[in-house]
Amino acid sequence: MKLEVVRPGFAATVQDLGRPGHAALGVGRSGAADRTSLRLANRLVGNEPGAAALEVTLGGLVLRASGLTTVAVTGAGCPVTAGGRAAGPNAPITLRAGEELALGTASTGLRCYVAVRGGIDVPPVLGSRATDTLGKLGPPPLAGGMLLPVGSPGGFPVVDLAPRAALPDAPVLRVTPGPRRDWFAAPDRLLSTVYTVSPDSDRVGIRLTGPPLERLRHDELPSEACVPGSLQVPPSGRPILFHADSPTTGGYPVIAVVEEDDLDLAAQLRPGQTVRFRPAS
Repeated sequence: MKLEVVRPGFAATVQDLGRPGHAALGVGRSGAADRTSLRLANRLVGNEPGAAALEVTLGGLVLRASGLTTVAVTGAGCPVTAGGRAAGPNAPITLRAGEELALGTASTGLRCYVAVRGGIDVPPVLGSRATDTLGKLGPPPLAGGMLLPVGSPGGFPVVDLAPRAALPDAPVLRVTPGPRRDWFAAPDRLLSTVYTVSPDSDRVGIRLTGPPLERLRHDELPSEACVPGSLQVPPSGRPILFHADSPTTGGYPVIAVVEEDDLDLAAQLRPGQTVRFRPAS
């Protein structure tokens, strides 16, 4: 069983739950930016939660099945057709041999997830099938004509339908202060500012525009460990939210760290959308 990529859409990659535990080697976690949506897509087709699936930015993906299979689409809201028939998100979809699954342009959210029963069976690298766009590990981004091997079904139960709440228009992300809060003249301005997501954002980091945060110190900071969720502030004073493919170290002060549970919501932020921060407790 294979899936043929008829049209890859934009920035489409293979993702699973990533390769944690290799930061000492300079290898980031990577994996799905919206891990909840990946897990749900896999549940809908009877895969283990971390099976490899496809992550697509803003939709536009078209796949052709070589045989009878089950797929599911979760994440950003986009129109879906299967064999020319309208299909819904967050529910199993049957594809017959030769039929195409097509994703339209997402109207809400940013990233869609497409799981297939059996999972995308590309060779693992350091224990993961995820594409790391920064470290250049794992399979290459999807391209037209690519054939994606599908693994054998694992016998996990299939969920028939899993409705999800609508994504908020103006998300509020929870943060824990520090570790370099003392480098800023008024660090609490982070919590009172409404930021706008820049188009210059990707899986490595989400750039935010808004009033700059003034620094008290302007000396160089030695490179230190960073985790996904770190809000790093470069000399411009405008934060960058490190995300799925972020580096393991950074040279600018981190004013706060977004809670792990809120990174899935951050993954669905669209360019031009506003976002705010609040204390985690």
